[in-house]
Amino acid sequence: MHVIEIEFCDPAAAAFALRDKPFLTFLDSVAADDKRGRYSFIAADPFERFEPATAPFDWPARLKALLRRYQTEPLPGLPPFQGGAAGLFSYDLGRTLEHLPKPALDRLAFPDLSLGLYDVAFAFDLVARRAFIISTGFPETEPQARERRAVARALSFLGLLRPGALTLPQEGNTSLEGWKSNFTREEYERAVREVIDRILAGDIFQANLAQRFEAQVPAGFDHFGFYRRLRKLNPAPFSAYLHRGDFVIASASPERFLKVQGGLVETRPIKGTRGRFADGLVDSLQSRALVESRKDQAENVMIVDLLRNDLSKVCVPGSVQVPQLCGLETFASVHHLVSAVTGRLREGLGPVDLLAAAFPGGSITGAPKVRAMEIITELERHARGPYCGAIGYIGFDGTMDTNIVIRTASFRGGSCVVQAGGGIVTASRPAAEYDETLDKARAIFAAFGATELV
Repeated sequence: MHVIEIEFCDPAAAAFALRDKPFLTFLDSVAADDKRGRYSFIAADPFERFEPATAPFDWPARLKALLRRYQTEPLPGLPPFQGGAAGLFSYDLGRTLEHLPKPALDRLAFPDLSLGLYDVAFAFDLVARRAFIISTGFPETEPQARERRAVARALSFLGLLRPGALTLPQEGNTSLEGWKSNFTREEYERAVREVIDRILAGDIFQANLAQRFEAQVPAGFDHFGFYRRLRKLNPAPFSAYLHRGDFVIASASPERFLKVQGGLVETRPIKGTRGRFADGLVDSLQSRALVESRKDQAENVMIVDLLRNDLSKVCVPGSVQVPQLCGLETFASVHHLVSAVTGRLREGLGPVDLLAAAFPGGSITGAPKVRAMEIITELERHARGPYCGAIGYIGFDGTMDTNIVIRTASFRGGSCVVQAGGGIVTASRPAAEYDETLDKARAIFAAFGATELV
């Protein structure tokens, strides 16, 4: 391993300096604090790609074998991602883990998996304001050859930060209009009532129902400029920007899916949302109403129970705990109820085992998970693609941190897709559920400069 400490800078400027490198992955904790995203990471130009368009059913075993080939110990005193696999796990990857129907429509056909194996990572400690280039030297494994490559690659990436390279230009064209949804208000409210009927019939307890907005992307659209606007308007602790050549993802996610460090596991499901108001008194009343809402608490507790079950599949018996239940957390455009579920991995199991046990996240499916996903596929009809999947990293040293892909714009084939949804329970009011999807999508559309949502 070779480490170079560099002068601290805006991680977005460093990501822009790497824009011409292939397979750019920017894991961006814009709302920087100790608890909700202390670190940001940039990686590009992987030495290997793991990107089957349709993932094989044994992808967990293949990914584990790939990571095991380059296994390392973590370097103390540095940010936790020190090289490894990073990128996208699309929602539809869930069909490789359970027997689920295919969606009726999948025109954009995002890959199920898009991971790079990165030997070099830029790591930013946003609290201590320190930054590093960490170079592993992989795929070389012979010690001297590996050290030579580690030094050469670190210096090569350092050269990209030459004077002037960290100056961000004015944003280009980031405007998109003409959005169309797969639901009218009436159709979405009818689908909500259908979910409630399924719950009353004893089919499920809860399902997450989303609507899908799509617009055409003009030539010359500034994808990274759009992401800069999004992160400014909606700073979030688990944001991400992926540029894969044939698709781009810009995410301002507030939700952690799965974290592993030192064998300890954490997931932080979000259930319960209220929009923000500029008037401080009205805004505080909104947050109080959320905290006191039995409906939102019931949603959250159901998903906590589901995630406790998912974690128990791979964690030491008795180690799964709930240190935070329905805590209020406030973001730029919304208030949320957030819980935390923790555990300790069993001996011999690692982050990929946890991912396979818990994917996709219970907060964006429902309970029971498999039946809820079947109903989601039936009612939404469109493949979700990246939405409600996960973006993050799995380190060569066994660390992992991933988000839930919400508050996200996904670009492919000349189109952009934005999705927003919410958990439906018996107490749900169809009109309010529709409005909640707009509250969640509003900050993304503001970044596009859209004057109308649909």
